[in-house]
Amino acid sequence: MRVPFIDIRAHYQDVVPEIDQVTHEVLSSGGYVLGKHNKALEEELATLHGVKHGIAVNSGTDALRIAMDACGIKPGDEVITTAFTFVASVEVIVQLGAIPVFVDIEPHTFNIDPEKIREAISSKTRAILPIHLFGQLANVNAISAIAREHGLMVIEDAAQAVASHHNGAYAGKHGRAAGLSFYVTKNLGAAGDGGMILTDDDEVAELARSIRIHGMGRERYYYDYIGYTSRLDEIQAAVLRTKLTKLADWNARRGEIAARYLDELRSLDLRLPSIVAGNNHTWHQFTVRSPRREAMQGFLKEREIDSMIYYPVPIHYHAPYRRFGNGEGSLPETEAAAKEVLSLPVHPHMRDEQVEWVIESVAQFASPVGRPA
Repeated sequence: MRVPFIDIRAHYQDVVPEIDQVTHEVLSSGGYVLGKHNKALEEELATLHGVKHGIAVNSGTDALRIAMDACGIKPGDEVITTAFTFVASVEVIVQLGAIPVFVDIEPHTFNIDPEKIREAISSKTRAILPIHLFGQLANVNAISAIAREHGLMVIEDAAQAVASHHNGAYAGKHGRAAGLSFYVTKNLGAAGDGGMILTDDDEVAELARSIRIHGMGRERYYYDYIGYTSRLDEIQAAVLRTKLTKLADWNARRGEIAARYLDELRSLDLRLPSIVAGNNHTWHQFTVRSPRREAMQGFLKEREIDSMIYYPVPIHYHAPYRRFGNGEGSLPETEAAAKEVLSLPVHPHMRDEQVEWVIESVAQFASPVGRPA
């Protein structure tokens, strides 16, 4: 039975009439940049996350870069983060001339280990960049306490964590700013690229709005800042607003599938993801660990089940970023995870029989604990 890793077409089929109508409306209006849908999307996502401001931009990468710029990250500043992430989290630090300082992850959540943060703080440290990986917030209480103790900023990489929260405090409420991504494969995906900065800080919001349009100030063609071109297309904003009406249902379905995996795979020779108390995991990915990862992926492929590896190579191993790390062995949990992780399909349009096929196939591959395969 064919089980795709994600079904973008099914996302579209869920909202065909609404998307067709709203895209026609935008194209007919002639207002393609920073129109009413941009403004409404910013307000709707800011409200969802409980923050004052949403600033729509053209990618999740730009959301992080502009957020850092608006927060005052300067060349030579150190930003503590992890190497178990998509490259965008780190490349934006380097693009601003700052220095990424890698610390290890918690093996059970894949998120930054707060105790390792303490050890990495120096006189040059300016900010902490926790990455809310796979749909679960990092240990925001511990991270916020460390930041307050040392006078540091927290800037959240929430690219995979739209609508994720800890005890009701959503991504974007745990730092000075946060970046969301609307890349097509995200829980809330555009028909292309897109991103948003979330913040409660009026100054950061004003700067971010300026930076996304070349640093232009309140008066047209007068520039207060060196900026970028990073506007979210109006048609993307309209598509995202339409999909936002389905997000709660889609995330709930992801949760149902994840709950079945957690229940029915728990006796196997696999390491399953764990949910931290107080977190609502939105299951952007359902990631298991196995020392036989490649064999498992091959077995699933033979059964027409797609799977993905996020992430096979830690960032500190890649040529452009080696100079910021301490080489192999410096981040043991990160390096171990990169050799073992495999993400199973968990998209909201999976049929029950597809979920059952994944469970049956994984169970056939992975022997119960303590028994040979």
